[in-house]
Amino acid sequence: MNLQKYPDRLDTLAAHYALGSLRGGARRRFETLARKLPAVRLAAHDWHARLASMTELQMSVPPNPVVWTRIQNLIAAEQEQKNLTLQRARPTLAPTGWWRNLMLWRGASLIGTAVSVVAVLVGLNLNEQLQTLPRVSYVAVLADDQSAASMLVTFDPLHRKLTLQRVGGYQEASDKSLQLWALPPGKGPQSLGVLSQEKLLRLTVAESQVNAVPTLAISLEPKGGVPSERGPTGPVIFKGTLIQKSL
Repeated sequence: MNLQKYPDRLDTLAAHYALGSLRGGARRRFETLARKLPAVRLAAHDWHARLASMTELQMSVPPNPVVWTRIQNLIAAEQEQKNLTLQRARPTLAPTGWWRNLMLWRGASLIGTAVSVVAVLVGLNLNEQLQTLPRVSYVAVLADDQSAASMLVTFDPLHRKLTLQRVGGYQEASDKSLQLWALPPGKGPQSLGVLSQEKLLRLTVAESQVNAVPTLAISLEPKGGVPSERGPTGPVIFKGTLIQKSL
């Protein structure tokens, strides 16, 4: 297939390539085409740039000030203990031979102990911070009927956070709302939430609401959305496959 003749298909493949959901032989074929065709390389680069911009929205997490205080206290205590040890062990003559080796061994032992304690404290703090970082295991690109990507959806089951980022130029009217729906097999649509007009939105969702759901959809509804049991009352304008990533 000549992808240059099918720009919508090319855009969809480039999106999946950038997300990492294009795998196996399909991914290798796409990379081969990218090496040969500038249009394919440009599409892949464009999607990489879009997704990379999401990292700018992630707030930095500074280290806990308590950790730095502990480190400074440990260093000061280690230095005081080292000075006290040297003063008590200082002989009338300059230490030589086995006495000098003993002093050096004691100093190295104290330094090693302090470094080990500091490493443990810093490691514990970093582990606490890592627990707060998102762990994305579900991802979907929702597109319109022209296959133009309009919404990037990711889900972090650890923190039960569903993140939606608008990647297209669509903007609903002030008297309308976009509503996100899960389309589980053999069941009716289930509402996951009503979207605000912000470019980035996070919803609290249980993993049971998206687990084994093959498709997500967004409908255009009256302001404030509609009850979940009624299902979509307006047109479905975006739709896409929900992919569960292996961690």
